[in-house]
Amino acid sequence: MRKQSPLIILVLGAIAVVALTYTLPPFRTYQLATVGAYLCVTAGLTVLTGLNGQLSLGHGALMATGAYTLALWQNKFNLLVVGIIVAILVTTAVGAVIGLAAARLRGPYLAGLTLAVAVVVPSITSTFDGTFNSDQGLSVVLNPPPESMTVEQWQAWVCWGGALLTVFTLALLTRGRFGRDMRAVRDDETAARLAGISVARTQVTAFVVSAACAGLAGALFAVIAQSVSPGAFPLTLSLFLLMAIVIGGLGRLTGALIGALLLVALPAVAHEIGEAAGSQRLEGNLALTFFGVVLVVVMLAAPGGLASLRIPLKKKGQR
Repeated sequence: MRKQSPLIILVLGAIAVVALTYTLPPFRTYQLATVGAYLCVTAGLTVLTGLNGQLSLGHGALMATGAYTLALWQNKFNLLVVGIIVAILVTTAVGAVIGLAAARLRGPYLAGLTLAVAVVVPSITSTFDGTFNSDQGLSVVLNPPPESMTVEQWQAWVCWGGALLTVFTLALLTRGRFGRDMRAVRDDETAARLAGISVARTQVTAFVVSAACAGLAGALFAVIAQSVSPGAFPLTLSLFLLMAIVIGGLGRLTGALIGALLLVALPAVAHEIGEAAGSQRLEGNLALTFFGVVLVVVMLAAPGGLASLRIPLKKKGQR
């Protein structure tokens, strides 16, 4: 089957999102916006882990970097588009520093480094509480949306605008030479070096691209919540992100979309069950349990993730 052009997918995706924002109720539209924000980070992470073979447990911290950068910018200048760009640039710089260290590490050592980042970044908000307001976090100053649309519609358009541009850019990158270099490094670093590929540069670039996607996702989450706090980016978020892309399908942007949907759907189900049982602790444990069970079932049924599943079609004339 011929692959669709990224530009066609971009246009069709934009049309679908606009149509959904005018048909879904406000809460579902809010969830749609959340899926778009998650898609930015899952798309970048699935490229990093699936195509380049680098395991990251710190993308939740990179999201926090983007979110806090946007909050600080908005509270001072209130220029949203510029603030999102600044959040991406700051997170990209942080990702470059981590990527330079990550290029020298492999396996559990790389996972340990990114895990340390996920633990350290939230603690910075307590250390510099005069700037980040500690556990209370920061509010995000935003101008009201146009009168012709609701807040939820505006949030969905902003988040999916960022998500579609992210997917479009990553699709172009992974289909070109950079994508071939990442796959070569993932499969065999020695063979990649013999082929003239700079392994370290490829790994650092992949981490930087993925960090930029996470920074965009964090900024969009700040727009949705209109506030940022350490509690919004716990260590479990990084674990959920990794499980989501594995369940969806590593290295596939379609799998990133499935993972983003799961990141919204499974916690929502856990929240409803927790509310019915009257226990917040049950709600938090159920979300992790759901992801674990789904991960086990999918890995047994489809080791390549849900995106690898193919529905068998009957041939013409076959019963």
